[in-house]
Amino acid sequence: MIKRDFYLNQIIERMWDGNIKVITCIRRGGKSTLLFDLFKNYLLSTGVDENRIIEIELDKQKYYKFRDPIYLCDYVENI
Repeated sequence: MIKRDFYLNQIIERMWDGNIKVITCIRRGGKSTLLFDLFKNYLLSTGVDENRIIEIELDKQKYYKFRDPIYLCDYVENI
């Protein structure tokens, strides 16, 4: 796995600035690795409880319903 420290540090530095982050890259360029592995491991290492982390892969059929922003907001608010 490529570490991607530069991009990870960019996310960490800006994570509490009040803005939504959009991660873009070419297909198979490492977006999922950056978020689902590296950033998640960072959060866990800083004491964030794993049950406070929500992982949703919008390209998987079982998560298509979360592409509706109203459904997604309802889901997040209820958990």
